[in-house]
Amino acid sequence: MPTKPALRPSAPTSSTLNQGPKVALILAAEVLFARDGIEGASLREIASQAGQRNHHAVQYHFGSRDSLVQAVFDYRMNQMEEMRGLMLAKAEAEGKLNDLRTIVEVIFLPQIQLIDAFGDHSYAAFLTAYLQRYQAQQFGQFGDHVAPQLARTLALLRACLDYLSEAAAQRRLITACFMFLNILVIHTRDSDSQEERFEDAVEDTIGQIVAAFAAPVRVGTEIAA
Repeated sequence: MPTKPALRPSAPTSSTLNQGPKVALILAAEVLFARDGIEGASLREIASQAGQRNHHAVQYHFGSRDSLVQAVFDYRMNQMEEMRGLMLAKAEAEGKLNDLRTIVEVIFLPQIQLIDAFGDHSYAAFLTAYLQRYQAQQFGQFGDHVAPQLARTLALLRACLDYLSEAAAQRRLITACFMFLNILVIHTRDSDSQEERFEDAVEDTIGQIVAAFAAPVRVGTEIAA
């Protein structure tokens, strides 16, 4: 049975501590949720990794595991708002708000900047688990609220996919998320023996996502047993 990869020294950085215990808990939770799974991560270990002496710090600050999970999601979504806003402003100035590839890039490329304290994309593994856990039927619904720039971007994407049903559009969006997140997870395990540059993998994956979104709808096709 494979052993869990060891975390690096648990003392949080001074910059993390300066942001307060809630942010320290959020960032520690992201790493441990990515490593152990959302249900498998120990709340006590999250508290310890965040530099909290109180073993029940998660319950004190967030109330429950579910609330902490949502806090991690919201924290990272809000961090991407500025970049998404700038990308949308550029797209609007260039008349590309109805261009599918441009909108896909606004949705996914800001995630590349979300690096944890160890230089990894642990958020990608966390979000993969989050999307498997959070089942929403409404297009673009991933939580109790959606950050404004993301909401605008998703509305633009939905307009590009207006020929799809709500269920089909949501399904394609989730599939696209998994495609992009997989690249970030693989990059976390990057090694010198890797044959493909990260930048090339991202470029190719964005192209795959655009093609998947734009694929024609086939109805009435029987699936062989």
